[in-house]
Amino acid sequence: MMLTLYPAIDLKDGACVRLKRGEMDQATVYAADPGAQAAAWEAAGFAWVHVVDLNGAFAGRPVNEAAVRAILAAVNIPVQLGGGIRDLAGIEAWLAAGVRRVILGSAAAKNPDLVREAARKFPGRIVVGIDARGGMVATEGWAETSKLAAGELALRLEDAGIAAIIYTDIARDGMMTGLNLPETAALARQVRVPVIASGGIAGIDDIVALRTCAAGTPNLSGAIIGRALYDGTLRAAEALAAC
Repeated sequence: MMLTLYPAIDLKDGACVRLKRGEMDQATVYAADPGAQAAAWEAAGFAWVHVVDLNGAFAGRPVNEAAVRAILAAVNIPVQLGGGIRDLAGIEAWLAAGVRRVILGSAAAKNPDLVREAARKFPGRIVVGIDARGGMVATEGWAETSKLAAGELALRLEDAGIAAIIYTDIARDGMMTGLNLPETAALARQVRVPVIASGGIAGIDDIVALRTCAAGTPNLSGAIIGRALYDGTLRAAEALAAC
């Protein structure tokens, strides 16, 4: 099977950054021009760009709108966007602006009816982001940890008509310690929708491990890559070739 790799552009104060375990005070700035960075990922051969409005995730509303629009203007490949999108009007506005898929994280955990309504209205264009700390769903830019298990949330929403689930292990995000493949694969086996792995990719060995795991887990459809690409421990060409 062909895996899809999503280079990440995390936006903080208009710049491309990477965090460690979602801590805003642990941000490393990698690029001041998000549009140029997105264009670079397209030129490298990636088929998608994954964008997160970090400020928006904490604020509960879009904050880095200008940066997102710059990304949309800079690329021809599809963009998926999450962070601070909490209502149907916001979803509709971003889809109309050119975003291909909207990611609902906190909204999915706290307002599952919104996910169902959005998925009905915009089939194939709604993704659920499940961010977990110790297997439990975290919300509000990962500032809050709920008592809801990641697998339980996935099962609640698998029949909503969503395009995919992004599963992020917060403890590994930005740490380059490898994907949590056992938990991600277990989640993928529970549901009937594609699951995208996120958090921890450090190098080509992680892509190979992902591919091997996906061979026995058909719903495991790809992964999001951040710090490894920016730090150069993983080259885009070798990652894409390995998929």
